[in-house]
Amino acid sequence: MIKQDLLLRAVVPAWVLAAGVVAGLSPLAWATGVTFGIALVLLTEWGLRRAGRAAFSAADWITFARATLVGCAAELIADGGLSVAWLVGLAGVALLLDGLDGQVARRTGTTSEFGARFDMEVDAFLILLLCVQVSRTLGLWVLAIGLMRYVFVAASWSMPWLTAPLYPSMARKTVAAVQGVVLVVAVSGLLPVPVTFALVAGALGSLVWSFGRDVVWLARHRVTEPARIVQFPRPFHTPAWRGNQAA
Repeated sequence: MIKQDLLLRAVVPAWVLAAGVVAGLSPLAWATGVTFGIALVLLTEWGLRRAGRAAFSAADWITFARATLVGCAAELIADGGLSVAWLVGLAGVALLLDGLDGQVARRTGTTSEFGARFDMEVDAFLILLLCVQVSRTLGLWVLAIGLMRYVFVAASWSMPWLTAPLYPSMARKTVAAVQGVVLVVAVSGLLPVPVTFALVAGALGSLVWSFGRDVVWLARHRVTEPARIVQFPRPFHTPAWRGNQAA
C-alpha cells in the first residue's frame, strides 16, 4: 500500500512534465517542471514520514492535485511566451479548489497538521509564482507579496516567539484571499495598467497591515516558550505553525 501510494504520487507530477514537452515549452520551462515534480514528491514523502503517516488521505490528494496545477503554472511562467488564458485558468482553478480539501478532511475525520501545512505551502507558492508574473509588468516590488511569508518564516528561526498560535481573525483570512484574487486579475491583463497597479498596491498594503498587526500582537504576548502563549479555549486555539501565515 505504501509503495503504491508513493508510486502514484510520483506518476501524477509526471503529467506536468509530459504536458510541458507536448506543448513545446522551452528547456527552461521543462527543467522547471522537472525540479518542481521531484521536489513535490520528495517533500511530501518527507512530510508524511515526519508526521508518522504511511499514505495520503482523500483530502491530501485534492491538495496534491492543486499542487500539480501549480506546477503547470510554474512551467508556463518559466517559458516566458506563455498563454495568459492558460495561466489564469490554472491559477483560478487552483484557488477555487482551495478549501475543498479542508472540507473533505473535516467530513472524513482526517484533519491533520500535515494536511493543513501542505495546503498552506501550495497556496504560498502559487502566490509567489503569480507575483513573479505580475512583476514583469508592474515591477519587482510586487514580489514583496509573495516573499513576505517566507521572510516571516526565516525571521522565526531566530525569533521563535513568532511561531506561537494566533487568535482567530476574519480580517486575516480576508486579506489572504484578496491576494490571490487580485494577482489573478492582474495576470489576466483585463484592466488598465493604472487600475491594476492600484489594486496590487492595495493588496500589498493590506498584507503589510495584516502581518504587522500579528507581529505586534505576538511581540506583546511573547513568552519564553511560544507553545504556552495565551491559552484560548480549544475551538479557538490554532496550531503553532499557523502563526506564520496571513490566512
